Amino acid sequence: MEDQFFDKLLRYLRKVPSINRTIGNGVDGDFWWVKLSIDIDHSLAWNVVQELGHVLNYVSEEERLPTIFKPVSPPPYMNGGPRDFLSWVIECDSKDFTPDNAAEWLEGRLPNPVDKLKTWKIKE
Repeated sequence: MEDQFFDKLLRYLRKVPSINRTIGNGVDGDFWWVKLSIDIDHSLAWNVVQELGHVLNYVSEEERLPTIFKPVSPPPYMNGGPRDFLSWVIECDSKDFTPDNAAEWLEGRLPNPVDKLKTWKIKE
């Protein structure tokens, strides 16, 4: 269930092209997580994965964020392919780095405004 702790990050992620609006989240002690799905048929899907991976996993070699962005899936042989069962999770185990902090880092580094497709021009 969405509450104020995740509000800013969830509002931001729902604006990102290719991210589906239904986003799960949770907290366990100092550990928090956000689980989302990406429309892999969207023209910017892999650009979004690349941008989120860069900022949340490796934005700076000297000063890494305490977040991890990674794919998660139930067993494909029992369920089906990535269109229906591939999800992505943002995890953080630092009590000092909140979802608001993650939203601020993303806002400052992803194309701006994030919901305008023309700002996502990527050189191939």
